[in-house]
Amino acid sequence: MSIQAILFDLDNTLLDRTRTFEQFTNGFIATYFSHLDETREIFDRIIELDQDGYKDKEELFAELLDELPWRIPPEHSELLAFYKREYVNHALLMEQAREVVLGLREKYRLGLITNGKTAIQHGKIDRLGIRDMFDVILVSEEAGVKKPDRAIYEMATAKLELQPEQCLYIGDHPVNDIEGATNAGMRTIWFKVNQPWRDHITAAPLHTIKHLSELPALL
Repeated sequence: MSIQAILFDLDNTLLDRTRTFEQFTNGFIATYFSHLDETREIFDRIIELDQDGYKDKEELFAELLDELPWRIPPEHSELLAFYKREYVNHALLMEQAREVVLGLREKYRLGLITNGKTAIQHGKIDRLGIRDMFDVILVSEEAGVKKPDRAIYEMATAKLELQPEQCLYIGDHPVNDIEGATNAGMRTIWFKVNQPWRDHITAAPLHTIKHLSELPALL
């Protein structure tokens, strides 16, 4: 069957999650560590502990409370509230993401499937101004299932009223995105960003890209 729909991951696929979290981290340091002259080690440690976004945020901020040189340690709940309030304000698109998606929309139906907290993920989508570009948007918390479970991909194809083989999925995580979508019957393109390919993964993407601008020529 020919491809009728293109579905995307959000973080580190359409959203430049690396730059977004770096900007958040700079704001976090400016708020809580203005008493220090040198904060590069703090910045590097926060980025390391965050694990490219895969560290649970409650756990992350608990670790930061234990490790960092606070002047007056805040409550854990205060840090979580700061994250929920401020993180989405730093959301940045990947280079040429808007142009590429708008171009694909002229030919394909579009979907977005992302793991994460409902308020945070929808906040980022709205901050980026991309909500109206998609026919289907699924966030794992509200969907009740997360990638790589094939059920979340099946929810998307059902909403699109298409068969899995009519859909192409693009994402950066080899397991959550490429293996998950493949197991659901979709074809895939791997966007190589920060996550390494593991030897045990048997899924075979149609293509590997390093920039979204490569997509139009492949479709």
